[in-house]
Amino acid sequence: MVWALSLRAALIGCGAIGTVLARAIDSGRAGEVELAWLYDLKPEKSKALSEKLRSRPRIAKGLAEICADGSVDLVIEAASQGAVAQYALDVIRSGKDLMVMSVGAFGDEELLRGVREVTERTGRSVHVPSGAILGIDGVKAAQLEGINEAILTTRKPPSVLTYSPYVRERGLDLTNLREPLVVFEGPAREAVKAFPESVNVAATLSLAGIGFDKTKVRIVADPSLRLNVHEVRVRGTAGEFVTEARNVPSPDNPRTSYLAALSAVRMLRNLTEKVRIGT
Repeated sequence: MVWALSLRAALIGCGAIGTVLARAIDSGRAGEVELAWLYDLKPEKSKALSEKLRSRPRIAKGLAEICADGSVDLVIEAASQGAVAQYALDVIRSGKDLMVMSVGAFGDEELLRGVREVTERTGRSVHVPSGAILGIDGVKAAQLEGINEAILTTRKPPSVLTYSPYVRERGLDLTNLREPLVVFEGPAREAVKAFPESVNVAATLSLAGIGFDKTKVRIVADPSLRLNVHEVRVRGTAGEFVTEARNVPSPDNPRTSYLAALSAVRMLRNLTEKVRIGT
């Protein structure tokens, strides 16, 4: 959906990425967007963020308040995969569009199918920013003629991956690595569950290309790195390409690339701009 002049938005999740988005909207960097509501499971986080913003958005006690506000055009999720699973369908049913940052939630086939069905029935839209990887426009274009192979290799400092459920459950000790270690190799559907905060980009690549089961993911803990590195390799009928993003971590959350938040800011601007560049 395209808004003629401006749009009113609500933000779910007031952590690192949510804060970057809220400040961008408040300063005008996100285009003609007004931030009307904030919601976080920890009310003190919403309150603290609201007090830092000139617009002083209202603090919701629950999602129902946001859904009931007919003036809200768009709800931005910046919380977690669990939040997407819990709130996505209700947001769309309430007549609002949705922007999803924790796109790994769509590794759940039933949830993705439900979202597609509800958007078709209501005419609402779900927006997924490109996030921390490059080349999503090329992947979408190439998929029109067919993609044979899509591989994501993610390399991160060991300290970033230590907190992932997959690493903890397997008792992997990444604290004293002297050389790179492959900690995961498998389909994107498994990767987004195992590393819910580290490889949402695998879900974005899957949705743009050949799906969660055919997209391959390799995750490497590399002690020589200070940046998060995402390499995408795609081969198909239209050709073959490789992209590599060496991303600075988010200032407030080293497990997240700063580019992911900036990608969402750029998408917000796209929604209200008349001239758009790229696929």
